[in-house]
Amino acid sequence: MFFRQIEVELEKWAAKPGRKPLILRGARQVGKTTVVHKFGKKFNNYLYVNLEKSSAKDLMESKDEVKNLLPLLFLYTNNTRKEGTTLLFIDEIQVSAHVLSLLRYFYEETPDIFVIAAGSLLETMLDKHISIPVGRVEYMALHPCSFIEFLIAIGEDRFVALIVKGELPEAFHTTIMDFFNIYALIGGMPEVIADYVNQRDILGLSSIFNQLLNGYKNDVEKYAENNKQANVIRHILENGWAFSAQTITLGGFASSAYQARETGEALRTLSKAMLLALVYPTTSVLMPVISDLKKAPKLFWLDVGLVNYAAGIQREYILKKDLLDTWRGRAAEQIVAQEFTALHFEVGRKNNFWVRNKRGSTAEVDFVYVWNGIVFPVEVKSGHNAHLKSIHQFMLDANHDLAIRVWSGKYSVDIVQNLYGKSFKLINLPFYMIAALPHIIAKFFITDEKLIDNDK
Repeated sequence: MFFRQIEVELEKWAAKPGRKPLILRGARQVGKTTVVHKFGKKFNNYLYVNLEKSSAKDLMESKDEVKNLLPLLFLYTNNTRKEGTTLLFIDEIQVSAHVLSLLRYFYEETPDIFVIAAGSLLETMLDKHISIPVGRVEYMALHPCSFIEFLIAIGEDRFVALIVKGELPEAFHTTIMDFFNIYALIGGMPEVIADYVNQRDILGLSSIFNQLLNGYKNDVEKYAENNKQANVIRHILENGWAFSAQTITLGGFASSAYQARETGEALRTLSKAMLLALVYPTTSVLMPVISDLKKAPKLFWLDVGLVNYAAGIQREYILKKDLLDTWRGRAAEQIVAQEFTALHFEVGRKNNFWVRNKRGSTAEVDFVYVWNGIVFPVEVKSGHNAHLKSIHQFMLDANHDLAIRVWSGKYSVDIVQNLYGKSFKLINLPFYMIAALPHIIAKFFITDEKLIDNDK
């Protein structure tokens, strides 16, 4: 098992005073169980129960007092209790509302026990008014592997520190861009990356992609509340991948006869399951960034590799020399959205794109990135600076002088004379350096008197 960056966050959670039981969120097959199994090796006692097994579910539901439950868990898992720390991992916790409610008692009655719970379909319980022990648990999100994790997996970790600090020498640009293009083709699903590491055969990954997609389709009945919604969800999972990074119309989505309300409910269900994200526009250039839910959203899926396979564009990836030329630029937007999501582990963090708040205006910036309460425009585009007209318009009302362009070129910073008479700095950021964005931005603000918190 290769390193996942969430392991650092789990270490922080375990060391935190007043630690609460942790609910680990994420779509199926993003590696939740594997990550916790690896983390469990750091404890003197590791207890794993999967509630999809009826014996485990019956045991966990047999007691209301967790102190009485613990000895039975050691017996069930065939563990003799040793002195020291104990981690209890409850997998597929959505199977039992009773066990979910028990988490508060672990926090209140056995604070010395470390507890992690996970469940890909946990969100289906939230819609059924199951009581989550508010204030007695905390959350963390796991996503598909980032490019940094991909580099580590393929044994190229020598570049990671330099990339994350934004200090990679230009001499290695082509090398790392070649690695990024492979990552942008196969994506970040752990099983896909593990197979690629062992076989280095891109074409041989097809069977894994097919299994993953079929697995999501087979979960439809678990996601859906009724047969009609199951049909809509199935339609989206079969036809929606080709709409990645597009602004979508809900009514009649993907040439269907479904109405906007039906499609919207199905998409929101899949969003809760973290299989996709609906990214809404904002007109904000200052905090707070408010999503305009009345306007049409863009659709982004959890993983670019799945998109490429399901939408049938793998061949185009291989033939094109520049990611920005692939699939009319939408492939590049999908991977940038995915990398932005991978930067953070908070549950519920969202991306936005920007549109100008003026009647008749077509100005649109691909993403906004928030750092330390400052809103930055991010365009995914090649070409001359003068062609970044939407960024120019965004910067007219911004309270800073920094904008970002993500591209296939080398890292550089330009001083741009705005079309409207205002100058600003434009960071030209290579795709592979998205993980460095917080550190790079911080360098431009380090002379400020205010405290800089690079972890936000």
